[in-house]
Amino acid sequence: MVRFWVIAIVAVVVFTIYAVVDCALFDRSRIRGLPRGWWIVVILLVPVIGGALWFVVGRGRPLKFGRGGGRRSNAPDDDPEFLRRLREDAAHEERIRKLEQELAELDSDAPDTREHPDDALGTDGRRPDGNDNPGEPGGSGRPNA
Repeated sequence: MVRFWVIAIVAVVVFTIYAVVDCALFDRSRIRGLPRGWWIVVILLVPVIGGALWFVVGRGRPLKFGRGGGRRSNAPDDDPEFLRRLREDAAHEERIRKLEQELAELDSDAPDTREHPDDALGTDGRRPDGNDNPGEPGGSGRPNA
């Protein structure tokens, strides 16, 4: 007989814990009767009856699809807003790809431009403007003597 009571007490504790966790994680918009906190208090104070009441009364049924119910599917591919954002993102990525391609084409066509194009040296190692000393305008780069 002791074994029966031990099993019964363990079953009640497991059922109570399951009911409390279910209540705590249940969707707030579907809870009926009492607020969530009060349901947890009822489940804990009256273990078997409180848990049974939670599953029968407090746990609201899912809303029906169709005309009568306002429930929407949670699947992303059924959400028109999600699909619209997906199309916009794809179009945005395509625009970025085209602009990057055009930029790469422009870069390959453009001559070698530097920050200071007059700093470039010719094939003989001299500057094209004849100014070997960029610090002095018109200077040859040689010290004045």
